[in-house]
Parts: sequence; structure tokens; C-alpha cells
Amino acid sequence: MPKKKSATQFKNFEPYKVKKGEKYMNDKQRDHFRAILGSWQSELMQEVDRTVSHMKDEASNFPDPADRATQEEEFSLELRTRDRERKLIKKIEKTIGLLDADDYGYCEDCGVEIGIKRLEARPTADLCIDCKTLDEIKERQEHG
Repeated sequence: MPKKKSATQFKNFEPYKVKKGEKYMNDKQRDHFRAILGSWQSELMQEVDRTVSHMKDEASNFPDPADRATQEEEFSLELRTRDRERKLIKKIEKTIGLLDADDYGYCEDCGVEIGIKRLEARPTADLCIDCKTLDEIKERQEHG
């Protein structure tokens, strides 16, 4: 069975140290986030490959229905995890597109800077903390 990893395991980077007077989302900062996103995307793609190999290697036709059901449930959970990661890969690709277009790091709703620390915590963030908080409050009110 492949080693379980969190979909947000992109922590192997040196935090960016902003220099006084440094322009927000300059080339160095964009390169920093491009490296984080690329590494994260690569890790997720490796997980997809490991899952395919694991499922091919472990696929057995157990005579015992309980063993078969256990294996099917394990595969089902693994496939759901991979589906979430597939969606995350698409979001990472969208984020890399924003980097290429020099639109990365700014809130989609209000246009304010999202901030280096927030982006390091969540590189695919597309809302500033204030807009995200309002979005979550609205969601809770709508869905109870």
C-alpha cells in the first residue's frame, strides 16, 4: 500500500523573507511561488502514479467475500482521495496560469494583495483573508 500523504504536503520550502521596500509580487516572489506550486503538483502526480501501480499490483480476486469487500472499500477510498487531488492539480494549474499572467497574489473579489504569508500557507488562495471570511460566513448562513 502506498504511503499516505496529505494533499497539502508542500511544506518543503524556505519561507520567503520580504525585504524592506520590496515590490509585492516581484520576479523573485513569483519564482518562489512557482517553485512551491511546481513541487506540490509534482508530488501529487507521483501519488497518482503510485496509486495506479498499487491498484494493479494489489488487485486480487479474493474467494472470501469479506476480503473482496475490504479490498474494494480500500480502493474506493484511495480513488476518492485521488479525485480530490485531481481537482487540486487543476487548481494548481489555474494558479500557475495566474502567475504567468502576473495576476497571482491579488484577491479575485476586491483586488487587494493577499499577502506572502497567506500564500505560503495556501498557495492556491484566490481571496484575501477578509473576503474569504465573508465568503465563509455567507456560506454558513445559507447552508446552516
